[in-house]
Amino acid sequence: MSDLTRRQALKVGAAGAGGALLPLPWTAAARADSAAPPQVLAAGDLALWYDEGAGTDWLRALPIGNGRLGAMVFGNVDTERLQLNEDTVWAGGPHDPSNPRGAGSLAEIRRLVNANQWTQAQDLINQTMMGNPGGQLAYQTVGNLRLAFGSASGASQYDRTLDLTTATVTTTYVLNGVRYQREVFASAPDQVIAMRLTADRSGSISFTATFDSPQRTTVSSPDGSTIGLDGVSGNMEGITGAVRFLALANATVTGGSVSSSGGTLRVTNATSVVLLLSIGSSYVNYRNVGGDYGGIARQRLSAARGSSYDQLRSRHVADYQALFNRVSLDLGRTSAADQTTDVRIAQHNSVNDPQFSALLFQYGRYLLISSSRPGTQPANLQGIWNDSLAPSWDSKYTINANLPMNYWPANTTNLAECHNPVFAMINDLSVAGARTAQVQYGAGGWVTHHNTDAWRATAVVDGAFWGMWQTGGAWLATMIWDHYLFNGDIEFLRANYPAMKGAAQFFLNTLVTEPTLGYLVTNPSNSPELSHHANASVCAGPTMDNQILRDLFDGCARASEILNVDSTFRAQVRATRDRLPPMKIGSRGNIMEWLYDWVETEPNHRHISHLYGLAPSNQITKRGTPQLFEAARRTLALRGDDGTGWSLAWKINFWARMEEGKRAHDLIRYLATTARLAPNMFDLHPPFQIDGNFGATAGIAEMLLQSHVGELHILPALPPAWPSGRVSGLRGRGGHTVGITWSNGQATEILVRPDRAGSVRLRARILTGTVTVVDTGDGTSARVTRIESDLIEITVQAGRTYRVTSSGVATPTLEQSFSNVGITSDSNTNVGNFDGGGASLSAQALAQAGASPGGTVSRNGVTFRWPNVGSGVADNAIASGQSIGVTGTGGTLGFLLTGTYGTVSGTGTVVYADGTRQTFTLSTPDWYGGPHSGGTAAIVSAYQNRPNNQRQNTAACIYYVGVALQSKAVASVVLPNISARPAANVPTMHIFAIAIGG
Repeated sequence: MSDLTRRQALKVGAAGAGGALLPLPWTAAARADSAAPPQVLAAGDLALWYDEGAGTDWLRALPIGNGRLGAMVFGNVDTERLQLNEDTVWAGGPHDPSNPRGAGSLAEIRRLVNANQWTQAQDLINQTMMGNPGGQLAYQTVGNLRLAFGSASGASQYDRTLDLTTATVTTTYVLNGVRYQREVFASAPDQVIAMRLTADRSGSISFTATFDSPQRTTVSSPDGSTIGLDGVSGNMEGITGAVRFLALANATVTGGSVSSSGGTLRVTNATSVVLLLSIGSSYVNYRNVGGDYGGIARQRLSAARGSSYDQLRSRHVADYQALFNRVSLDLGRTSAADQTTDVRIAQHNSVNDPQFSALLFQYGRYLLISSSRPGTQPANLQGIWNDSLAPSWDSKYTINANLPMNYWPANTTNLAECHNPVFAMINDLSVAGARTAQVQYGAGGWVTHHNTDAWRATAVVDGAFWGMWQTGGAWLATMIWDHYLFNGDIEFLRANYPAMKGAAQFFLNTLVTEPTLGYLVTNPSNSPELSHHANASVCAGPTMDNQILRDLFDGCARASEILNVDSTFRAQVRATRDRLPPMKIGSRGNIMEWLYDWVETEPNHRHISHLYGLAPSNQITKRGTPQLFEAARRTLALRGDDGTGWSLAWKINFWARMEEGKRAHDLIRYLATTARLAPNMFDLHPPFQIDGNFGATAGIAEMLLQSHVGELHILPALPPAWPSGRVSGLRGRGGHTVGITWSNGQATEILVRPDRAGSVRLRARILTGTVTVVDTGDGTSARVTRIESDLIEITVQAGRTYRVTSSGVATPTLEQSFSNVGITSDSNTNVGNFDGGGASLSAQALAQAGASPGGTVSRNGVTFRWPNVGSGVADNAIASGQSIGVTGTGGTLGFLLTGTYGTVSGTGTVVYADGTRQTFTLSTPDWYGGPHSGGTAAIVSAYQNRPNNQRQNTAACIYYVGVALQSKAVASVVLPNISARPAANVPTMHIFAIAIGG
C-alpha cells in the first residue's frame, strides 16, 4: 500500500485519522476440499491460516510482537521477510511545539466564535495557535531482515499459520521431497525475536540473510555468525532525526556451517537453524535520546543466546498465555471455519460462521498483548507494525477516537497490565501539556489536543478544522478513573490522581460563559472533524466536550473523596460541572451535536462524537435516561451504519449499549468484508488502522457483559447468530470476573468471582424466575436480594466464585431459536443445508415473491415479520418440542412454515399467561414444488438453490397455518417434536415466523 503522509492527507481533506479514503479491494475464493490443518484445530480454531505466502503484500503478512519489538512475517518459500519495528523509533527528536502567540489571540478567537464568524476564527487559529511545527512526527520502520532460500518451484503442501494461543507464526511446505518448517515469535521475557528453521532431511537448509532499511543505515558483520544494522530515525517537519538504533541477527546451526561477512549471513547445508534478532534504541523518554542502544541490542542478544530455543519458546508461551488464557469464548463452529482466513473474510456475509466472531475477538486481544506491555510505548494508530517512514496519519496517537479505542478492551477482556503504557503517557503529557496550557492559554493544569506522538507534543496541529479540539487530554484522564473502577487499587489512583486533577484544572481556568445560553463552555473547540456550517468546525461547547468534562469532573470529585484530599478543589469541579451544558434533543429527535440545533454538513460522517455519552461513557442509558436513549437511537439512524473500519467498530459498541444484539452483530458483518478487513484481519479505515480491531473486540465483550451502570448485565445484546455459547474471564467494573454459559439465546449459568467483599448486582433475563446462588467452593448459598424483576443483589466475599442459576429461565424468541440455514444467495449456495442434503431456498426468488429480510408478510389477517437475517445465516427453527416466547392477545396464532421429506404434522401447545394450556395440531406439506394440497400457500418462490451454485427451476413453497386462540394473553408456544435437526430423508418441520393477529 502506498504511503499517505499527513500533508497528503490534508490535501484530500482527511487530516484526522478518521478521514475517508477509497478501499483497496481484494478477493479470495473458497476451495471445495478445504479443511483446517491439524495445528489450527489443535488451537481450537484460534488461528489465522493461509495456503500461500504473503508475496509482497504487507497486509497479507502476519504480525508478531512483544510490546516493544514488532515484525511482519511474510512466509514466502523462496524469501522470508521479517519487516521490523521497535516502538521508540520515531522521526525527529525532543522538542517543544508550544506556540507563545496563542494566548494573545484567544480573546479575539472567542469573540469571532460567539459572533458566528467561525471560518474567520479558524483562520486566526491557523495564524496564531498552531504548534511549531504545525504537524507531529511519524512512527517509523527499522527495516527488514530477508532470508533468501533460492527457487520455490515445485513447492507443495504449503501452510502458513498465526497461532493465537501461542503467539507463534509457522510456515511449512514440501520442496524437492523435503518438509521444511519455520517458526517465529517475539519474546517479551527475553526481548528478542526468535526463529527456528527445520527440515526432515539432514543438511537441507541453506540461505543468506541480510538487513535493509529505508532509514539512514549501515550494515556490518560484528562476528562470524551475526549481522548488524545501525541507523538513525528520519528528519521530519524540520526536526532532525535523533533516535539511534541497532538491530542484530545471529544464527546458530545444527549441522552445516554459518559465516558472516560484509553484512551478509550465510548458512549452508544445515539441518536446523536458530535465528535470534535483537534491536536496541537510544530513546529513553520523550526528553532524552541518549540511551546505550548498542549495549541494549548486544546484551539482549547475548543473554538470549545463553538459552536453548526450546527454553526461549517455553518462557515466551508461558508469559503470553498468562495474559491470553484469561478469557475464552466459544460461539460454536461451522464448516465455514475450514476455509483459509482470507476466504472466511471474503465470504463472511454469505455464510454462517459464528466462530469468526470469536476469532476476531481474540485477535484483538492478541494484538493488544503484542503491542502494549508495561514499560513500552502505548499502541499507536497501527499498534507497533509499520513498514514506512511516512505512514498514513504518521501512525501516531490520534486522541479524538483512535487511542482511547485501542484500550477499550484492556479492562473488559482481562488485560489490565496492557493498559499501563497509556497511564505512563498521560503522566508525560501532564508535564508537556502544562507548558502548552501556560504558553497558549495562560492557564494552569495541562492540555493535549487531538494528537500526540513519541515526543509528547500537545499543541494544535494539522489545521484548526481538525486540531482545534481541547479535550484530548481530558478524555485520556477519564481513563484513569475508569481503570480504577475495574481494579479498585487505591495506590494506582493515588499515583495518577495528579494527572486527573491537572487535566481538570486547565478547564477550571479556561471555560468561559456562552453569552446567549449562559453555560460554561470550551471555546474554541470542535466536534471532531465535522463541520456544522460550510468549512467550519470550530465552535463553542460541542456536546462531546461537555460529556467528557462531566466524566472528568465527576471522576476527580470521587477520587478526591476516596483519597481524602482537595476538598476545595472537589467543590469547585462539582460546581463547574453543574454549569456545563446539558445534553439536548434536537428537532429531528436526535442528540444535538452542538449547543444549537445545527444540521451536520455530512449526514453519514464517520465520527458520532456526541454519542460518547452512550459509549464509552454511561451518561445515556436505557433505564436511567430513556428519552436521551431513544434520541441516541435516532442519532444512529440518521448517521447510518456505513463507515470506516474504526467507525463500524465504535458502532458495534453503540448498538451493544442499545441492547440490540442483532444490530450490533450486523455491524460485525459490515466490518468483516474485504473493504474493511485486510487478508491478515487488520482493520482497514482504509488504510490500516488498528483501532478497528480493538474496538471490535471491545464491542463483542459489551454484547456479552456490561458493567457501566453499577451492575453486571449478563448477555445484554446477544444476537440470534450466537444462540449457544460460553465465555469466561470477562471483567466488570467493581472488580468482578465473569463467566457465562448460554443456550437457545438464554444464560443457563453465570459464574462471578469478586476481587473484594461486598455486594454485586446482576441483571439478566433468567433472573425473573427462582434464583439460586451457590458458593462453588463450599456449596453454601449466598444472600440474594431482589431489586427488580430481572435484577438481584448478591452479598459476596473476595476471591470466592459464585454460581448463579434460575429455575425460571425466560423463553427464547423464535429468532433466538433459529438453528437451520434455509436461505442462500444465488451467488453462494454452498452455505445452506435446508433439507439435510444441501438444498436451500433462493433469497432472490423469495424477494421476488415478496419475502425480504425484515419485511412484512400478511396472510389471513396475520402480519408476520420475515426473518431479518442475511442469506447463509440461520433463519428458521426446527420444530423439536422447544418452547418459544410468543406474547400478545388476538384471535389467531399464525405460522409461516414448511416441511421437508413429505408432509409433517405434530401436536403443539399454546401456554397462556394465566397458566392454562391449549393443544393444537400443526401440519404442513413438503416445500418441494407445489403448492400442495393440505396447506395454504403463503409464499411461492420460483426456483430452488442446490449445492455448487446449481439452480433447480422447481417452486419452493412456504405455507400459512392459523390456530384459533382464546381471548386472553399468550405467554409462549411449545412446538411439535418432529425432529432434532435436518437430515437426508428425515421429515422435518421448518418455522420461519410466528405472529398473533385477528
